[in-house]
Amino acid sequence: MPKSLILLTLFLIGFKGAGTAQQNKADDKSDEIFLNNPSFEDTPHAGTRGGSSIDGWYDCGRQYFPNETAPDIHPGLDASLPYFNVRNKPYDGKTFLGLVVRENNSWESVGQRLSRALKAKKCYSFSIYLCKSDTYQSPVERDPNEQVPFTQPIQLRIWGGNNYCSRQELLASSSLVKNTNWVKYQFKFNPKQDFNYILLEAFYEMPILFPYNGNLLLDKASAIIEFDCDDPIASVEKKNPAPAKPKTNAAQATSSTPVVVQPAPKPEAAFSNLNIKELKEGQTIRIDKLFFAADSTNFSKESNPVLKELADFMRSNPKIVVEIGGHTNDIPENSYCDRLSTLRAKSIYDYLLSVGVQESRLKYKGYGKRMPLTTNKTAEGRKRNQRVEIKILSMNG
Repeated sequence: MPKSLILLTLFLIGFKGAGTAQQNKADDKSDEIFLNNPSFEDTPHAGTRGGSSIDGWYDCGRQYFPNETAPDIHPGLDASLPYFNVRNKPYDGKTFLGLVVRENNSWESVGQRLSRALKAKKCYSFSIYLCKSDTYQSPVERDPNEQVPFTQPIQLRIWGGNNYCSRQELLASSSLVKNTNWVKYQFKFNPKQDFNYILLEAFYEMPILFPYNGNLLLDKASAIIEFDCDDPIASVEKKNPAPAKPKTNAAQATSSTPVVVQPAPKPEAAFSNLNIKELKEGQTIRIDKLFFAADSTNFSKESNPVLKELADFMRSNPKIVVEIGGHTNDIPENSYCDRLSTLRAKSIYDYLLSVGVQESRLKYKGYGKRMPLTTNKTAEGRKRNQRVEIKILSMNG
């Protein structure tokens, strides 16, 4: 074989090998779904009414609350005047994202199309750095001339969908973000269907009776990484090695212990065990383990599991229409009982609306003390009579 032909052959073999190496490298990344602008780098700006663009992200608040301002891109302490008195530094890059919830029952969110779809029944890991500002101040609708604190801790909710800003499935949610230094929050997704879009949403602690003002700061989101559902710890550790300690400054706490946040637990009790084929119109289901403070519409944290269970039941059975009925014992006067039972029923109604149940499928009514289950002469009897019930109005929407 001529020497020139031998050299050409060796060159082609080497080129093919390099191509194979490049392909293998690409294959190593094939289980990663990348986000556009994961550290929210953009020209710093305070959100305006009607929306303000954020590189790579779509303002989803404008879809739900068109009269509210858009999310903010904060510049950190390099700016001569931080927006809304937010004095945190970025964790990564030069800027970071700020989202708020408001006492007028509105909240902010951003979304984008994924580089590759999340697949049903696959397992994924995702992380993002979160904190809050304890100095955030902003005008509010009721008092536009005065700055009020927006310092309540709130949570991050992550939704999957198939168009911009759709909230088809809640993939995960954080605990209340109380830390004022940047902390890495780790999430795991196990979607029930394929999704091409992701939504990051600031939200209240649930359940909630009265909305409030709060803020959430976000920076350095990771890629979304598929892992073996049967071996989640090994897979996640291999692809997400422990990060270096985050940078801090004198104004920030020194702790940087990563927080692992799991998706909301699956329901375990009454509503999840109901057989939809056995339900009938007119049937009443009592909500046990729902606790209100005395003479109040505020339900306690111990009520969270059954409320989440009820919400899951309603979302899983989209044709069911229900009435939420409130009942009291017979100690107060009729007018007081009617008002209290109505407001308690409405608090459950408002909660279900806030988690995505359509208004057309919900009614509420206060029955006061007119329909006792048992005697009101004993403490136990009065406790049983003071209740909330779900009545099936329709099975066909």
